[in-house]
Amino acid sequence: MKILLAPMEGVIDHHMRAILTGVGGYDGCVTEFLRITDQQLPARVFKRTAPELLGDAHTPTGQPVIFQLLGGDPEMMAFNARKAVELGAPAIDINFGCPSKFVSRKNGGAVLLREPQRVHSIVAAVREAVDMSVPVTAKMRLGYEDDTLALENALAIESAGAAELAVHARTKVEGYRPPARWEALAPLREALSIPLIANGDIRSVQDYLRCREISGCNDIMLGRGAICNPYLALQIKNGTSKEETPDVCWEEISILIIACAERMKQDYPNKHIIMRIKQWLGMMKEQQPQAREIFKQARVMKELKEVENILREVTQ
Repeated sequence: MKILLAPMEGVIDHHMRAILTGVGGYDGCVTEFLRITDQQLPARVFKRTAPELLGDAHTPTGQPVIFQLLGGDPEMMAFNARKAVELGAPAIDINFGCPSKFVSRKNGGAVLLREPQRVHSIVAAVREAVDMSVPVTAKMRLGYEDDTLALENALAIESAGAAELAVHARTKVEGYRPPARWEALAPLREALSIPLIANGDIRSVQDYLRCREISGCNDIMLGRGAICNPYLALQIKNGTSKEETPDVCWEEISILIIACAERMKQDYPNKHIIMRIKQWLGMMKEQQPQAREIFKQARVMKELKEVENILREVTQ
């Protein structure tokens, strides 16, 4: 079983990657996408997206950081993939899943799923541009308006040389509305010879087991579920290996949030850190009753020390 930490634009940056993978259970993580248009980007842009490139391109606890690119120009995607690898990226992931209207207008993300041949061309160009020792992977949705081209897109990605494919089990039009359609992954998995990684609505060990039963996918990618429960990957790994599954302890979660805030002080002003903590608490409150109460207090606070204090109260 492989568990990857998903990219979430504006949510999971290098600080969050360090904190979440540090809890355990993850086999790797994917960066937020770097959008490629018609430019050959300089090294500083890659390092800003993935500061892990300044080291060994792994998180502090040793998980590889896969660099994700988004764009519709095969030549530019190939050039910038080569640049990322030169800077130390251990693998390249291509984003065919972003549902953003802005990204779609710029011919990137899920809109490309309307054109399987173009999808193939982009993956093939990137595959040819980097050494064969560097895995090229992709993430897609089931489609744009509907899933009629899902299999064609998946096969296009495989035939272009991708090593594995992650699929968010919704179309672009479906957005993030529940439920994810895990049943639509089964025919893709059966048709592909490369690993298929399931993504979407996996927020508990029980969700994972149901997703595996319905889709047949053993490997998964966690996004929102990882934010709502930082122990989820470890719980899934332990739960399926019959080892003791760690309980979700709010005191330990508070410690993680404080630790993430301390890390962010290296790069961000206090105002940004407060916003990020509120964002995390806001996403957690669906599953963590304590987060709901702390979020109510924190949402009106404007000083970082105030927010940190109410989190520390839980740990004392």
